[in-house]
Amino acid sequence: MPYTDSVIWITGASSGLGEAIAIELAQYKPKLVLSARREDELRRVADKLGLPESNVLILPIDVTDIPSLPAHVETVRRRFGRIDYVFQNAGITQRSSVVDTDFSVYQRIMDVNFFGVIALTKAVLPLMLAQCSGHFVVTSSVAGKLATKFRSGYCASKHALHGFFDSLRAETSSTGLNVTIVCPGYIRTAISFNALSGDGSQHGKMDDNQDQGMSADTFAKRLVKAVEQKTEEVYIGGKEIYGIYLKRFLPGLLSWMLKKRPGV
Repeated sequence: MPYTDSVIWITGASSGLGEAIAIELAQYKPKLVLSARREDELRRVADKLGLPESNVLILPIDVTDIPSLPAHVETVRRRFGRIDYVFQNAGITQRSSVVDTDFSVYQRIMDVNFFGVIALTKAVLPLMLAQCSGHFVVTSSVAGKLATKFRSGYCASKHALHGFFDSLRAETSSTGLNVTIVCPGYIRTAISFNALSGDGSQHGKMDDNQDQGMSADTFAKRLVKAVEQKTEEVYIGGKEIYGIYLKRFLPGLLSWMLKKRPGV
């Protein structure tokens, strides 16, 4: 079992995809590091895992506090001695047009979705290189492969992840490291409820597509299997996944469809 006794760090572990991934991985009896900003929610998740306390490290972090990340990596190293997998799920989206979106919203989205992710990656990378092993698992989105209305900052941040991690994969291909980028479609989480409006306030609504999407549990099962197989890029969702293939083979048709798509 590839995950058994492995040290697996999960960000965004207090809810949604991160929580579901933690629960799915727990059956393999790994050593889990659970990170997010809300310590009380991390403890709630830890209580559901059925793992010995010695196998779980609750490590509250804010991925936008970049100077603090190397110290958090050192905390994990002192506790478990190594880091085998990092599942990065922290993220935020938006529901606003370009003209109505304050620039601070774009900065916030990029800080969480891109700069925080690459900062943690760079903090972990020297340890994995010294081990000659390690696996980065990065949550992008279908929006990382194509762009839709009212998601300009979110789409930009997810597109950026592909550029960075494709480069990292190429650079480290001979060192024993692996990179998996996962592009979820509509998964039933609170991401749309927590989305940012143009002025930075909470959107506060659950999108119909999100509400009718794949369960987070099903998503986690498929992702964990794909990572076990060292899949470099994986698409998980419903029919919305076909948009990725339209973008590749029939971009004009996809562009027409997205222009006709109704707004939020």
